[in-house]
Amino acid sequence: MTGDRLPADLHTHTQFSWDSTAGDMDGSCARAVELGLPAIAFTEHTDFITWTVAPDSLAPRMARHLVDPESLAPPPLDVAGYLESVDRCRSRYPSLKIITGVELGEPHWFAGPAAALLASAPFERVIGSLHSLRVRGVFRLVEDEYTVRDVPSVLRDYFAETIRMIETGGDFSTLTHLDYPVRYLPAGHEFRLADFEDEVRAVLRSLAGTGRALEVNTRRTLEPLLLRWWREAGGEAVSFGSDAHRPDLVATNFRAAADLATAAGFRPGRHPYEHWLR
Repeated sequence: MTGDRLPADLHTHTQFSWDSTAGDMDGSCARAVELGLPAIAFTEHTDFITWTVAPDSLAPRMARHLVDPESLAPPPLDVAGYLESVDRCRSRYPSLKIITGVELGEPHWFAGPAAALLASAPFERVIGSLHSLRVRGVFRLVEDEYTVRDVPSVLRDYFAETIRMIETGGDFSTLTHLDYPVRYLPAGHEFRLADFEDEVRAVLRSLAGTGRALEVNTRRTLEPLLLRWWREAGGEAVSFGSDAHRPDLVATNFRAAADLATAAGFRPGRHPYEHWLR
């Protein structure tokens, strides 16, 4: 990678994300300082959706937000508490740049609530994500959709819906975890990026056309081919995100990710907390 310093971790979660039971903003800051990160962004989950779920398959951290046996409704972000915690951490860790942010889930389906949230506080980083598919008027997490449909059709629908989110999804700067559905493949299924080349390249062309950045999400195995396709699509910028929901996972696999981005022709921006550019 370029130099010895790790890039900024621009996608992490703390106790203010509704699906986190081990999140700790103070602990994540301490870990970032220990690793020598130039910056960390706390992009807390903001979901305005009610999912139809299979309750028996839900992790306890999510099941606690069931509103009835088959409906999961995430609570709203505690914006005031979140900002107070950021202020405390900025005072305690002056050498670390701490960036406020949110992860907007399915912002193209909830444009009004998303806009209202962004107007309520000075969030510095907004990333966009897709965790769901909408089938016959029902919102279902991708991992639950696998229980009722074959894997290839779910993946193709996910990539097609991602394009719709990119093209109509409003004010977010970066597309995060394009590989989200791969995390939850049913047992016995393997994923080869090349098998979905047409669909993924279409997503990348759409994203590049909006001037947004692509996140190198390090939560699972890195895909060198994805960054090559991103550059070929005209993508100008990448960011790095661990998607950490607890302090010990901050900046996981970042050295390998930075080396991968360097090999694909991306370099650090003017400031160490900015996107890497081609």
